Order: sequence, then C-alpha cells, then structure tokens
Amino acid sequence: MKIRKIVGLSLFSIMLSTQAMADEGMWLLTMLGDKYKDMKAHGLKLKAKDIYDINNSSLKDAICTMNHGSCTAEVISKDALVLTNHHCGYGAIQQFSSEENDYLTDGFWAMKRSEELHVPDMTYTFLIRVEQVTAKVLEGVTPEMSEAQRAQIIEKNAETIKAEAIKDTHYEAEIKPFYDGNDYYLFVNETFTDVRLVGAPPSSIGKYGGDTDNWMWPRHTGDFSMFRIYAGKDGKPAEYSKDNVPMQAKHHLPINIAGVQPGDFAMILGYPGSTDRFLTSYGVQLAIEKDQPARIKIRAKKLELMKQDMDKSDKVRIQYASKYAQVSNYWKYFIGQSSQLVNNNVYDKKKALEDKFEAWVNKDESRKKVYGNVIKDIADAYKAKESYWFISTYLGEAVIGSDLNKFMYRNLLANLGTLGSEDEATLKATRESIKESAEAYFKDYNASTDKNIYAAMMAIYTEDIPSNMHPEELTSINEDYKGDMSAFAEDVFASSIFTDEKRFNENIDKLTMDMLKDDKAFQLMLGFMKQYAGKVQPMSAANEAKLERATRLFVDGLRKMEPGKIYSPNANSTLRLTYGNVGGYQARDAVYYTHYTTLDGLMAKEDPTNPEFIVPEKLSELHKSKDYGRYAEDGELHTCFISNNDITGGNSGSPVINARGELIGCAFDGNWEAMSGDIFFEDELQRTISVDIRYVLFIIEKYAGAKHLIDEMTIVNKPTKPMKMKKKA
Repeated sequence: MKIRKIVGLSLFSIMLSTQAMADEGMWLLTMLGDKYKDMKAHGLKLKAKDIYDINNSSLKDAICTMNHGSCTAEVISKDALVLTNHHCGYGAIQQFSSEENDYLTDGFWAMKRSEELHVPDMTYTFLIRVEQVTAKVLEGVTPEMSEAQRAQIIEKNAETIKAEAIKDTHYEAEIKPFYDGNDYYLFVNETFTDVRLVGAPPSSIGKYGGDTDNWMWPRHTGDFSMFRIYAGKDGKPAEYSKDNVPMQAKHHLPINIAGVQPGDFAMILGYPGSTDRFLTSYGVQLAIEKDQPARIKIRAKKLELMKQDMDKSDKVRIQYASKYAQVSNYWKYFIGQSSQLVNNNVYDKKKALEDKFEAWVNKDESRKKVYGNVIKDIADAYKAKESYWFISTYLGEAVIGSDLNKFMYRNLLANLGTLGSEDEATLKATRESIKESAEAYFKDYNASTDKNIYAAMMAIYTEDIPSNMHPEELTSINEDYKGDMSAFAEDVFASSIFTDEKRFNENIDKLTMDMLKDDKAFQLMLGFMKQYAGKVQPMSAANEAKLERATRLFVDGLRKMEPGKIYSPNANSTLRLTYGNVGGYQARDAVYYTHYTTLDGLMAKEDPTNPEFIVPEKLSELHKSKDYGRYAEDGELHTCFISNNDITGGNSGSPVINARGELIGCAFDGNWEAMSGDIFFEDELQRTISVDIRYVLFIIEKYAGAKHLIDEMTIVNKPTKPMKMKKKA
C-alpha cells in the first residue's frame, strides 16, 4: 500500500513539474501591481497590501536583512524571535565556541532569556518604505556627459534626496541603481544593533552533508539558527544594554505545520545579494575560461591548508570553522557555476540575444545613433580587460587571502594618513582602533596555519602573474630568497608584530609609520597597493567606464526592444519577492527528483567515519522510536523541500511563505543543475532548497527540549489547496 502511494505521488509530481516552469523574477515590492494577477494564478490568497503596506503592518515588516546584506531572517514571534540559516549564524556560534563550550559541535539553546548571548556587531535591518526616484536622481544628467561627471551629479542628487527622506527620524536611507543605472530607487530602513543568539542545532544537523551535499539535491540539512532582536524601552533601536527589551514586532509570521504538496503556492521574501542576468557573452566567456578557474584554484589551496591544521587540533578547528565555511561555500559555487554555464549553453543563449539586439538596432536609424556601437564597445572593453582582470582577481583572492594581509589591509593601509600624523591624540585614537580590531583577530588566529597560507598565496601570485606586473618589493623578495616563499614567510612570521599577540601588545601603543618600515609583511602589502594604484587603476578606470556606459545602454535597449516584457532587475541586496510553486524536477536523462526528503533519507546517508555525515545519538534515537510528535506526515518526518523560486546569495535564511502568508520553510540553497542561474535563469531547472519548518520545530522541541520557544510562536495546522498550473507555451 505504501509503495503504491509513493508511486502515485511521484507521477503526480512529474505531471506538475512539466506544467509549472520556474518564473524568473526577484521583484521589488512596488512592482507587485504588475505581477499580482499572475501570483493569484499561481495560488496566492492574500491581497497585495497584505504583502507591502507602508501605513499598516504587512509581510514586509517580518522580513529583515542580517548585517546589511549577508543573509535574510524572518520574525516568528511578537517578541522578535527571528529565524535564519545555521550557516548565517555560523560566525556568531563560532564566536562563542571554545574547547570548553563547543557550541559548533554540541549546539546552543538559551533556556531562558537571560541566557541569550549578545552578538557584537550583528545587525538586523527592516524596510520602512521604497520609492522610485529615477527622475530626481538623474536631474541634470545628459547623454554627452562622461561617466565620472554623471556619477558626480547622481551622488549629489542622491544625498539631497536621502537627507530629506529621513529628516527628523532615526531611520537610514540609501539609493540604489537598477537596470544597470537606468532606474533608481530610494529605500528607507530601520536598523537594530542589539541582537542575541537564542538557539542553534549542532553542526551535525545544521551543516549535515557539509561540502559534499552543498548546492545539491536531495538534501537533509537542518540549516537554521535563531536570534532575538532587542530595543530600548521606547521600542527604538539601541546599543546593547541589559536593560533593553525584546523588540515588539509590527508583524510576525504564523507557522503552518500542515506540510507542503506539489503545486502549493510558495513565495520567498528576502534580500538577494547579487545577480548578473544582463551579463553579455563576453563576460560569460571570461568567467568560464579565466576568472572562475583562477578563483577555484586559489580557494582550493587555502581550504587544503586550513583543513590540515583543523584536523589536528580542536582549538584550530573552532578558530577556523567560520573562515573555512566562507571560503568553501563560494569555492564550490564557482565550480558549479562554471560547469553549468557550459552545460546549459549560456554563452550561446547570450550571443543569440545580442544578435537579436543588433538586428533590432539596425532596423532604425535613430536607434543606430544611440545603440549602434553598444555591442562593439562591450566587446572592446572585455578585450582590454584581459590586461588587468587577473591582477584584481589575484589581489583579492590570494594577496588578501591570508589573515595577516587582510588585517593589515583593513586596519593599517586604511589608516596610513593618521599613522603618519605628528598629532599624538590622532595617533592614539588610531592605535586604539587597531587594538580593538586585533582582539577579534588574534582570538581566531593560528600563526602556523596562516604562515602556510601566506607562503602559498604569495607563491601563487608570483607564479601566475607576469613578472612585469609584480610590485618592486615582490621582485626583490624573489631575488633575495631565490623564489622560496616558505623561507620568506618564516622570516615574516618570526618578526612581524601582527603575527604574534604578545609582540603586538608590546608594540601597539608606540606604533608609527617609522616602525612599519622594518615590517617586511607590511612593506610588501604596501607595495601591492601602490602597484595596483599606479598600474592597474590607470589601465582599468577608462575601460570600466566604457563598459559601464555600454552595458547601461544595452539594458535600456533591451527593455525598449521588448516593451511587453517586464524584466526583473538584478539583485542588489534590496528586499525582493519571488513566487512559484512546490514541485520536483527532471535533473537529467532518467533522473527525476521528488519535492521532499525525509529523516529516513538522512539516516541512510549516515557515516560515522565522515564528519560531514555524523548523526547525533539523540537524533538517531528519535528516528528509531519515530517520536516525531505533531510534525510527522503519514509517519514520516520531512526534512527539506524544493520549489521553483528565484533566489541567490543573500536569500539564505529567507522565509518560504504559503498562499495565506504563513511560514512553511527556510530557504538555504539552490540546486547544482541550475548554478548558472545568477547569469541566466534556467526556467526548467531552477529550484530553491529549503528546510521544512516542521523539521525546524521538531529539532527545537523534540531534540533540544526548548519547547518554550515553540510556545511563543503562532502555530497553525491547515493545508492549502495546490494549484494545477497550465502548461507554458
């Protein structure tokens, strides 16, 4: 009987997957008027004002961005309990972890509010309102202006608009370009700075599958963590104080535990970071052939060296856990994206669009005057880009790839002027600032690990970048050490005040530019920056301006070429909505994936010898006893599900919301087959991977025993009726 049921569901899922392709679109909430009818056709039950309303509470008031764009979170109780991904909270969990209290391994749960841990420097920002301000921003801009002149006027206009928008309030304002500088929008925001860690499962749940499963379906990862936002007693943002109180939410998301079925409406609100959907074939070619292979190579070496030391020491494992995760995530992303750009023929698709664009331009003389040179200018700009792209890439990935160089870049090079000051008060303030940064730096610093990374990164730069583009300091080092970067690193780490905490503390209060003349690491880093400013920037500035102008005209022309099409703007860390439906997909020939996974599948992957697939003993016991409580469906516990929503980095932690505005999941990943999607949306393949909200609540209640957190949520148990979508033409 059970086999027959599974087969029937699988056939139903296949039928739906062929009827409902993914819809491209990360829509601004002010654009919903153009999309609302289609959203209703997909199954939405809400009114548009239930989603975005500046005068009354709405869904947008429950959505916030973490640390100004790194991730998304959602409010799930009136006392500002927020849910996001485990990997979004990973840095905070690591920050509080030690060999004595290893929250990364064991998890963390505040059993009362006094146990919630304040996370320094973590912020949550809410959107107050958004407004289209293109005409005001571009006032005084003419087509004849240079890009520099244009930017100057835009900046001046923007500052005036922002100041007026937040006058006499505690709000913040930002103006961001859309459609590559053709449109501009104003965002008024409210940022809270007192954020506290409430709960996180062990990494064996929150990161289950590790790098092996990252970007893959099927997944069984309980990728969630929980925080709480605090405010002053007046309800406004306030710096951390024991007297602060939980923020009272304007809106919090009810949680629906009825489960998801194929065809169920699913929308995601969040802050996607960056997409490049208007990238041309020339950009795709550069990414495939040069840029991404370089990034993959450099990151692979860093990961190898970190892992060697992390496997030998629990202290180093905890120190480097967050750093490793950050490097690893986009290492695999670049591998996947470069592969799928080829597999999904993205170059050919981009070239076909460019050919269509040129044909449209050439049919009209007035168009030729405006857009006639656009594709040629883009092609010429990418050809010129080959002379400097690799230096910029290697500078960011390799040179600033070691902790030592990153610390100097952020804290010393950024303060060159004040370090050279003769005013003692200025010098003292600068030293105090550097000292404050050093506390966090040395807490998660292992000199031996960083020495190996430093030597490897300097060697990669030396080998891969033509010698005529080396800074003089690097040339001298190569001569003095006969190309042996390990020997150079030994000397650097034996003498630099930034590689030893005791040495740093003995010297920081007397630090001057004169002292830094004897620091080999600083002088080399300074040489890299001078070389970049003296050689790379002059080469790149004019060319990048040419490319920026040509791309803006290309996007403007595309929108005019197809006036009936509403183009979705590229992601830029602003609040967006994407909508679609739950459903599986045909990954490749003879491989079809259903829309959900279960705890049974998690247990089938268990491997006690592999850290990525270790199952906690208590979770194993709960599985054996089938003690799933009200979170089971037909005796199974669902762990994750997929939907055809359009997301990218920054959407991590975003709520998956059903037709009635209720929370059904927490988005955390995309699927491998569509990893070219940030550049070209794959409507038949694109899927969002989310942790099922029932698995989240099961872990909180049954695994962690933190039912007090469940009690403050609004729980409903009412299924929604799946929509049967019409087949696309």
